[in-house]
Amino acid sequence: MKIKFIFLFFLFQILCINSNSQIFEKTASPFCEESMLKHIKSLSSDAFEGRKTGTKGALKTRKYIINQFHSLHILPLGKSYEQSFSFIKKSKEYKGTNILGFIKGTELSEKYIVISAHYDHEGIKMGEIYNGADDNASGLSALFSFGEYLKNNPPKHSVILAAFDAEELGLQGSKYFVRNPIIPLKNIKVNINMDMISRSEKNELYVCGVKRNKTLDYIISNFEYSKKIKLISGHDDYDNLEDWTYSSDHVNFYKKRIPFLYFGVEDHKDYHEPTDDYENIHPDFYVEAVKVIISVFKKIDNSPF
Repeated sequence: MKIKFIFLFFLFQILCINSNSQIFEKTASPFCEESMLKHIKSLSSDAFEGRKTGTKGALKTRKYIINQFHSLHILPLGKSYEQSFSFIKKSKEYKGTNILGFIKGTELSEKYIVISAHYDHEGIKMGEIYNGADDNASGLSALFSFGEYLKNNPPKHSVILAAFDAEELGLQGSKYFVRNPIIPLKNIKVNINMDMISRSEKNELYVCGVKRNKTLDYIISNFEYSKKIKLISGHDDYDNLEDWTYSSDHVNFYKKRIPFLYFGVEDHKDYHEPTDDYENIHPDFYVEAVKVIISVFKKIDNSPF
């Protein structure tokens, strides 16, 4: 009887340990989910005035990004975080600024993965603030989560965290980045671009650019990244859907023959409307989407190109 009791006691302990391990696996996250949601809520608040290029709201956003990079111990890519540029749009001159962070790779430090998201939006129109929660405070806030993940999980390749300006005015920030490279473009392995990733009624996250590269096609097609949301390869001229190849900053990498993956959701009723507010995002979907994108990054970081 005593031996039987001891056996049952140890069996109970083992089951508890396994149960706790499973609970930990389910709840463990590669980044602080609460912080990411706080970032998107702050950046899409009226205080940032819609983040239009060249405005006080844009300046406030730049300071916010730099402060976050500092807190995550992310170094500047160049002498400073800021890459300034100017351009003319409809006879008006604009001054924009990309914010570029750098994390040195542990093994392949001369090869780079660029993770990007634009931080600008539509600003104020007719007295209404276009806060751009999904477009693209979602991608920008995810960029911080990437920084947090990479701080705790140093990558093999060097990583550039690029917060591009003036995407809404003709993809100007990314255009300047590839035309005035701080590092050799031939050393960029891939661009992972995030633009509108925080809401989907169908729980669908699309990834464009997959079919243009065999390695990326294998990475996306041969692994399951989530049981909660669908990661769908498409919108890249290889199906009957709208082609997104030219729809965001990744296209400027594509034009330089650099492989890309563009993560985004399909347009919704609040796209480029003053109703694109934090209250209309889908937090659970957003968190899971960023986890998926980080998982894809991990596969890329460990894959030969």
